[in-house]
Order: sequence, then C-alpha cells, then structure tokens
Amino acid sequence: MSFTTVVDDLVKAVEAVAAAELVVGLVWAAVVSWGVWRRTREGRTAYRQLRESLGGVLLLALELLVVADLLRTVALQPTLSNLAGLGLLVLIRTFLSFALETEIEGVAPWRRWQVSGATRLGQAQRRARDAG
Repeated sequence: MSFTTVVDDLVKAVEAVAAAELVVGLVWAAVVSWGVWRRTREGRTAYRQLRESLGGVLLLALELLVVADLLRTVALQPTLSNLAGLGLLVLIRTFLSFALETEIEGVAPWRRWQVSGATRLGQAQRRARDAG
C-alpha cells in the first residue's frame, strides 16, 4: 500500500465524515428545534434554535472539508498551482465561516472570541436543554 493510496483513503474518509456530519447534524438540529417548540410553544425561539444549530453544523462541516483539502493538496499534489487553488478554497470557506458566524451571532467574528463549529453545536445544545 503506497503513501498516496493511504492519504487518498484518508481524504475520502474525512470527506465522508463531513457528509455524515451534515446529515446527522440536520436531523439533530430539527429534533432539538422541535423539542424547544414543544416545550415553549414559541415558534421564534424554535426557529432561532434551528438556525443556530444548522449554523454550527455547517461551520463544523466547513472545517472538516478544509482538513480534507489540506491533506489532498499538501500530501498528494503540492504544486504551486494546486497550492494556489487550495488558498482560494480556504479563502472562500473562511468568508463563508465569517458570514455564518455573523448571521448566527449578529456580531462580526473579530468582535468577539473565536470559537469553532463544534463549540457552536455544544452551545446550541445547552441553550436547547435550558430553554425548557
């Protein structure tokens, strides 16, 4: 088994984890939001919970996909052209992360402490548990 094959399989595994995280996260966010609505009967609260949960899911998936792209580019194809493409992808995903963070929090990310998508998911879950 060659190094290229191992890294390629690892990249595919990380991408599969990101895809599974999106699917499971979507279901999880819907269930948590439904639970908030059942406890509070407030549509606005449940909707906010759903948005925050989905935002956290998307942020985590973006971070996982950046890892996969880094592995693919740096370990398998470290040409200048591929590194430039990686840089562009990371820039786009960083912009998307900032946009999602701003949408979820209502505050630009650089105006508060930086946290990851996984932290967002944990915060959303705690708020959902405390809402009832």
